[in-house]
Amino acid sequence: MARRELQEINAGSMADIAFLLLIFFLVTTTMDQDKGILRQLPPIEDVPEKPPVVKERNVYKVLVNANDDLLVEDNEMKIGALRDGTIEFLTNSGVFNDEASDETLTERVWVRKSEVMDKLSSIKGEIAQDESKKSDYKGAIDELESKLDAIEIFGEYKELGPSAVISLQNDHGTSYNMYMQVQNELASAINELRDELTIRAANKRYMELDDKIESERKLLKAVRVIFPQRISEAEPKQIG
Repeated sequence: MARRELQEINAGSMADIAFLLLIFFLVTTTMDQDKGILRQLPPIEDVPEKPPVVKERNVYKVLVNANDDLLVEDNEMKIGALRDGTIEFLTNSGVFNDEASDETLTERVWVRKSEVMDKLSSIKGEIAQDESKKSDYKGAIDELESKLDAIEIFGEYKELGPSAVISLQNDHGTSYNMYMQVQNELASAINELRDELTIRAANKRYMELDDKIESERKLLKAVRVIFPQRISEAEPKQIG
């Protein structure tokens, strides 16, 4: 009986199919993008200038040394207490009332509707005279309009003074785990305060709001001007 020869499988088109599949996945797959941590960095100065005088009450100093010890306002603190300490710094002089005028507390300045409208009207008047200034004033107009939205939603409030900031300083030897814990507690403190406002206004947490919805976009901007994320992170150094 003659032995039947096995037929060979034609694999000539397999390479073409694999190439087409590769192109398909490259086109349809969404690549994750790295996201950094939003922080306020000092500007680059070409010529050294005398730094402005900053009142100690307006700076919340957070230091982490090489042993991962946390020092806040020159006092040792456990990481679990950092969130409450940050909230206290941001609210100790009141936000919607005149309950505190102590010069040792964080500076907050009243935002009055009449004053905001006067500034906005003045800027728009300048733009009307010189249309080329429109782009220069865009940021200022957006901020003033956000303040008006905040007043419309929450009433007149007190904003952080221009020099009020959370100052974070790490050591070269600070562990990455401790670094991230501190970052998380600081950001969580701000988000907790924002949550209180958004829940009051829309019964939603801050992160649940959708900036594609006009009313929620206005609320997001309003909350950010009341509780901005002012965390200034300095270059790591040898703290000891």
